[in-house]
Amino acid sequence: MRNVIYTKQFCKDWRKARKTPLARTIEKLVALIQNNPFQNPPPYEKLRGYEHTYSRRINEQHRLLYSLKGEDILLEGCWGHYE
Repeated sequence: MRNVIYTKQFCKDWRKARKTPLARTIEKLVALIQNNPFQNPPPYEKLRGYEHTYSRRINEQHRLLYSLKGEDILLEGCWGHYE
């Protein structure tokens, strides 16, 4: 299992998201990513223009953004669409 590091932006986004029904979906995605960041389904996308940065769809509007830094997973955001 990999170490998960939460960025300031992710923590800010999480404060918004935890008050919604999406919180459970986000928690499941974080657990899935921690075990295997490349597991399908649900599908992931590599972001163009960024090295080792990926996203997973939470719903139509929101995405979970994360980066891989060696053995660490850096959670970058979970609210909005690549903002």
